[in-house]
Amino acid sequence: MTFTANLAITGALSIVLFVITYVIARRRGRLDTIDTLWGLGFAVIAVTSYALSGGGHPLSAALTVVWGVRLAWHIHSRNHGRGEDPRYTKIKGNSFYRVYMLQAVIMWFVSLPVQAAQYWVPEVGWLGWLGAAVWLLGFVFETVGDHQLARYKATPDRPPVLNTGLWRYTRHPNYFGDACVWAGLYLMACEHWIGAATVLSPVAMILLLAKGSGAPLTEKAMRERPGYAEYVSRTSGFFPLPPKKG
Repeated sequence: MTFTANLAITGALSIVLFVITYVIARRRGRLDTIDTLWGLGFAVIAVTSYALSGGGHPLSAALTVVWGVRLAWHIHSRNHGRGEDPRYTKIKGNSFYRVYMLQAVIMWFVSLPVQAAQYWVPEVGWLGWLGAAVWLLGFVFETVGDHQLARYKATPDRPPVLNTGLWRYTRHPNYFGDACVWAGLYLMACEHWIGAATVLSPVAMILLLAKGSGAPLTEKAMRERPGYAEYVSRTSGFFPLPPKKG
């Protein structure tokens, strides 16, 4: 299977996955069903590319699957028993194209480094191991940050703002971790120039997390909470840094 054919197949697969999820979401009456698919979709693309390539880069594919399955399970568990995500209740118009098809395209585009690694990186070199280390840093930040947030929300007498643990150093440890995961997967693909040429994929993901639908939407929902303005003044917005004094 050629890399070009692989791209066509994974592109079609992305659309099919999101169409099926859209049908399920309409029957459930919950557009946020798409959030669970987000991680699983990347895992499916990684496994598909690995299989079509004849077993190209197992480490890149495996790390993508681990990240995707963990994220899908976390979001499914978080949303279970709760109402529709407020982000989706505000959406007007055709959610099929504005939400589902758009995310299908984004997922396919962001996954390009993982797909390229299956065809153009025959073995793990120093860049690959560096990428794995960056991936691990991101995975720890994302997993621990999500756990700390879930524990905070489960505390009845919690303070209005979570400012302990990783949340003391960055207002978005989960999004920072997500960015590191994709930076690491990109570095693994960089051992061949075609993989390096997919640089816009991690850039797109990081921009979405830091400037698009990630951190900005969260902060918009939090800005009226008591103590949040003070938390913002002391705590780094994205990259972990020691909190400011005063």
